Amino acid sequence: MSYQTKLEQLEQKKAAFQKSSPARDRITALFDQGTFVELDAFTGCEDGVGVITGYGSVEGDVVYAFSQDVTTLGGAVSRAHAAKIAKIYDLAVKNGAPLVAIYDSNGAKLSEGPEILASYGKILADAANLSGVVPQIAVVAGSCVGISAMMACSADVVVMAEDASLYFADAEGDDSAAAAMEAGVVDILCENAAAAVAKARELVSMLPLNNLSVSPVCEGTASGTAVDPNMDSIDLIKAVCDADTVVELKAGYGDAACTALASLGGGTVGVVYANGQAGRKSNSKIADFVRFCDCFNLPVITFVNVDGFCTCGGVKTESAKVSAKLARAYADATTAKITVYTGSAIGGAAVAFGCADLRIAWPTAVISALAPLTAVEFFWHDKLKGADDAAKRREELAAEYADTEASPYEAAKASMVEEIIDPANTRNVLISALEMLASKRVSRLPKKHTN
Repeated sequence: MSYQTKLEQLEQKKAAFQKSSPARDRITALFDQGTFVELDAFTGCEDGVGVITGYGSVEGDVVYAFSQDVTTLGGAVSRAHAAKIAKIYDLAVKNGAPLVAIYDSNGAKLSEGPEILASYGKILADAANLSGVVPQIAVVAGSCVGISAMMACSADVVVMAEDASLYFADAEGDDSAAAAMEAGVVDILCENAAAAVAKARELVSMLPLNNLSVSPVCEGTASGTAVDPNMDSIDLIKAVCDADTVVELKAGYGDAACTALASLGGGTVGVVYANGQAGRKSNSKIADFVRFCDCFNLPVITFVNVDGFCTCGGVKTESAKVSAKLARAYADATTAKITVYTGSAIGGAAVAFGCADLRIAWPTAVISALAPLTAVEFFWHDKLKGADDAAKRREELAAEYADTEASPYEAAKASMVEEIIDPANTRNVLISALEMLASKRVSRLPKKHTN
């Protein structure tokens, strides 16, 4: 066979496996135009193995990815399929580059028996090894079933298309994207698979390449919206952060907490707004988000307006455990932490969210061990005696207590607050604080991890 004939044969074989498919369209759309390089393309020859793997550039940085192909063998996860994915994980950890996983498969190739379970186990171990080293983004573009659902949920951020499905066991129940979002399994819900891939690309461009890299820096411009103390959580975050950079995570889950990635002064930050009665869902949501940010040294900015921790339908002991998880997440995090008290910070909330490098308060803040109404009963009960309208008098005394004993100025006297600022200056103060904390370094006692 001549050299020219061999080249022609190569082109024919490449054309056979490079046919257009949703999986190929998704993985090429993830990368900068013309930069995708496919790996292990000849595995399975013309028939393929139901997954496309490779690497390319996102905003000029190397990213690894795989995209399951439901049009080839139903995207069934076989040993060869799993081996291709495992190789991508191996390359990502060796080179310190993010990994994007695009799921669309009807499940495992069960005819391979225990061997496919061993292959799955290898991928799950690789994903765990990669966790906290490089960002992992999962895109659920179609069916994500069984152990693949476990793999997807082990990612740092899960993005899901509205018409996709995710479930672990084939049992009765809602496997829709809306149900996954309501359960807090999914971070971002998108209109379709193409939008989900585009969102994954946006996320990768915001995050550091790995845990030793710095975040991308861009030209940050103010939103132009004035800060209003009465704003909703997400509106306040958008007003403070750079224009058009806020990406909210787990919207609608744990409504007392809003978590988002954004740019502030040109650098990526994690932003939390705890607003209302913090319960199990919101506390767990915040704790997981803070740990994620800490993995990649993203500064955490926390706005606090919390009346206290609530049971919210669960037993009191369960609420205490999740609240402890929240406090531990803040205490463990060595990244830069800034807390802004915008309103109430009562009891345990003042302590948990107060674990920060810099604590700032608005004049509207109320920082106290007890809620003002409760404090009045404990400390100012004598002032209630003889009141014609006890309820009205109690409210008046509570307002007085909030303005005096629970004011941010009293908290500042106790070194619980370092600055008290005009809300209108919040953005500028935060940018200055981030610059001050940019060189923060913390050494911990030698241990494997907290428990």
